[in-house]
Amino acid sequence: MSHEHLSQIPILYEDNHLLGIVKPVNIPTQADISGDPDLLSLLKDDIKERYNKPGNVYLGLVHRLDRPVGGAMIFAKTSKAASRLSETVRSRSFHKVYAAVVHGQLPAPRGTLRDMLLKDPKTNMVSVVKSGTPGAKEAILDYEVLGSNGSFSLVRIELHTGRSHQIRVQMNQAGCPLYGDQKYGSRVNKPGQQIALWSVIVRFPHPVTKENVKLTSLPPAEHPWNLWAEPVLNRLMIDEA
Repeated sequence: MSHEHLSQIPILYEDNHLLGIVKPVNIPTQADISGDPDLLSLLKDDIKERYNKPGNVYLGLVHRLDRPVGGAMIFAKTSKAASRLSETVRSRSFHKVYAAVVHGQLPAPRGTLRDMLLKDPKTNMVSVVKSGTPGAKEAILDYEVLGSNGSFSLVRIELHTGRSHQIRVQMNQAGCPLYGDQKYGSRVNKPGQQIALWSVIVRFPHPVTKENVKLTSLPPAEHPWNLWAEPVLNRLMIDEA
């Protein structure tokens, strides 16, 4: 893959232990059955080239973003950093904030959604199921509506669990499917629309120095994000911690 492609991946943070980037939309995080170029391989090639490294480059995947989703993302450059970061994720001191544009209006200006989710590996679809269903996992998120124009709402979402397709499924369950989501909102979205889900903040203690690291990325200034003025979008970045 050409370097023009890589130069489109902005680096938000880098040291000997970590690499923080803005994931472009529609690139898989890691190699999948599509065989399309994936982010992990592209970044490994880039590190190899930039630092003139012989042999294999280590880059550890700590969290994932669905293929159509873009925004802030962190990778580990050493296995020690990767295992410590994974521990941070497990202990829930790894904070993830997303922006989403959803259809309709949520029941309250802010709230918490709790659902039991079950993934069907055959169809790669996740559904909301009753508590006690074998294999189901609890999904929790907090949301805040930053703006609404009747048809669409701009929502800031803080994830407390990292379930597959969690935001997409929970918002759909709440009656507000994501704009452009072909999988869980096909009844209201047109084919070809880009899903409006963006990783805005990733915040965690540095695996070695323990300092607070915070990566931020605002969604692109295009439809449907640009239905809201810049000051409204900037409120996505307000971080309680």
